[in-house]
Amino acid sequence: MDPWVQKQEKREMKKNKKHYDMLQFVCDAQHGIPSSCPCGGFIIIEVSTNPADKDWLPGQRYFTCSAYKNDGLHFRQPWVNGVEEEVCRFKSEVAKMAVEIAHLKDLITRN
Repeated sequence: MDPWVQKQEKREMKKNKKHYDMLQFVCDAQHGIPSSCPCGGFIIIEVSTNPADKDWLPGQRYFTCSAYKNDGLHFRQPWVNGVEEEVCRFKSEVAKMAVEIAHLKDLITRN
C-alpha cells in the first residue's frame, strides 16, 4: 500500500477519534453547574430569546459555552437542570456529613 495513503488514513482516524472523544467529554460534563466547556471556552448564562430553538420558552436560561456552535462539541445545558443536579449533590453531601457528625458526637460523649 502507498505510504502516503496510509498517512492520510492515520490522520483521518486521529481526527475522528478526537471528534468522538470531544463528544464524550461534552456528554460527561453535563452534570451540575459547569465551570468550563470541554473545548476550553468559558460558560455564560444565556437567556433564550430565539423562538426557533426547539425547546424555546420565553426567558429560558442556559449554561452556554462562549464559543457555542450547534455542532455537539460545545456546552449548552438548561439552567434548571444544572442547578437541580447541584442541589441534589449538595443534599447528599450534607446527609453524609450529618451521619459523620452524629458518629463523632457519639464517640465524644462515650468518654
